[in-house]
This record gives sequence, structure tokens and C-alpha cells, in this order.
Amino acid sequence: MSVSLVSARLRCAAGALLRSRTSQVAIAALLSASLAFASVASAFAAPKCKPSLAVTGVTFSGMNLPSLERRWSAVVEVDAKNCTTTAGYFEMGFLREKENGIDLEFKEQFIWSTPSVMVSVDFWADEAVGSYWIDSVQACPCAQ
Repeated sequence: MSVSLVSARLRCAAGALLRSRTSQVAIAALLSASLAFASVASAFAAPKCKPSLAVTGVTFSGMNLPSLERRWSAVVEVDAKNCTTTAGYFEMGFLREKENGIDLEFKEQFIWSTPSVMVSVDFWADEAVGSYWIDSVQACPCAQ
């Protein structure tokens, strides 16, 4: 192989390395600029509020035939006076106790709306609700 051919290949490889390094720097700069813009935009975003939810009127039905299921129901009272919206999502957590099995925590998603909403979850005949709680509530735009 001649010296000029080796020299040409080395220059080509060096140029490719330089171009890839330049691309990496450009990508890093672009990523940094977009992150800075996102943090500035979120600083000027509208403030977020959350409605106040309270669980009331809890009932647990008897066993329904032929499905052998029981229904846990409750009314969720919603105070959304700080929100500009009248509906949104929330999650409730449950501790399911089973007669001949292990207890299980799980979550169900519901939609809140003012002034209240009825929620329900079905359980088998050998299951009961050990406890329940409001787990998370979707933020809403604040009213002025």
C-alpha cells in the first residue's frame, strides 16, 4: 500500500471522527437548550390546584346471585371551588381482604365531578374491603 493511499485513508477517518464529534456537541447543545426552554416554560405555566375529595355514604351489598359478587359503593363529595374545571381523574386505593387467601392492595381510577360522584367496585363473596383511601387526584387549573 502506498504512503499516499494510507495518508488519504487517515485524513478520511480523521474527518469522519471530527464530523461525529461536531455532531455530538451540536446534539448536546440542542438538548441543553430544549431542557432550559422547558424549565422556563413550566415556570410561567398557570398554577395548578387540586379539588378536595371526601368519601361518604359507603355501602357493601349482600351477595348477588348467580354471580356471587358483592358491590362496594360510596359517594365521593367534591369541593372544586379552587378549580376552573368541573371534572377530572382520581384514584382510590383499596385493601382487599380474602377469607382464604392473602390480602391485596390495588387502585382503581375514577372521574370526579362536582358536586359529587358515585363510585363502586365489585368483590367476590369471600372478599371484603379492609380499608380504602383517596390515593391521587389530578391537578386542575386554578380559578382566579
